[in-house]
Amino acid sequence: MIKVILIGSSGKMGQILSSSINAYEDMEVVAGIDLRQNGSQFPVYEKLKDVEEDADVIIDFSNPATLPLYLQEAISRKIPAVIATTGLDEADIEKINEASKTIAIFRSANMSLGINLLQNLVRTAASILGNSFDVEIIEKHHNMKKDAPSGTAFMLAESVNEAFNNKLSFNYGRHGKDCKRSDNEIGIHAVRGGTIVGEHDVIFAGNDEVITINHSATSRSVFATGGIAAARFLTGCKAGL
Repeated sequence: MIKVILIGSSGKMGQILSSSINAYEDMEVVAGIDLRQNGSQFPVYEKLKDVEEDADVIIDFSNPATLPLYLQEAISRKIPAVIATTGLDEADIEKINEASKTIAIFRSANMSLGINLLQNLVRTAASILGNSFDVEIIEKHHNMKKDAPSGTAFMLAESVNEAFNNKLSFNYGRHGKDCKRSDNEIGIHAVRGGTIVGEHDVIFAGNDEVITINHSATSRSVFATGGIAAARFLTGCKAGL
C-alpha cells in the first residue's frame, strides 16, 4: 500500500487527488497539509512536522507558500515528493534542487501526459524550422489563477529555446507604440477568464505559413492522473531530481 500525504488537501486539486487516489486499491491518503479543514476522511494538519502518520510519498499541487511547511521536514523524514506547484521563484527552485540531494523529487509545472508530449513536439519543430519562423506562446487559464504566465508556458518556452542553445529571450506580452518584434525572442502571452482549466498554443509563424500546436485540458483530473503516476514512480527511487 502506497501511503500519500497531500499538500493543499482542502483545495480544488487536493480534493480531486483525494478522490482519484481512493479509486486505487493499492494507494491511500493518510494525511493532508492545509490551513483549512474540509471534512475529509483523513486528518489534516497545518505543517508536516505535526503529522503523526507514516507515508511513502508527498504530493503537492498547492502554491509556493506551502513549500516551507513541508520541504525541510520531508528531508528529515526521507519522504519523496511530487511537486507540481507553479509560480516558484529561483530561491524555491534552489531549495528543491538542494533537497533532491537527500530525497527523490519529481517536479513539473504540468503533470498532464499531453503537455509533456507537447514539450517534445515543440522542441522538434523548433529544431527543424529554425530562425525562419517566429515563435509565440499563448496560455489561457481561469480567472482565479494567481501566477502569470503559467508555469507550463515557461516549460514550453524553455523547450523551444533548447533548440536555439538557450539564446532566445522571453518577451511577456506587448504594449506601447514601439513594440516591433525582435529576431531573438519568444513571445509569451497570458489570458485569464471564466473557468478555463488550461489551454496552450505554441505558434510557429513563418513567411506565408503558420503552424500551431495546441493542448487543451478540459478537466483537472488529467493533472491528478499524472501526479499519481509520478508518485508511483518515486516510491523506491533513490535521491535525485
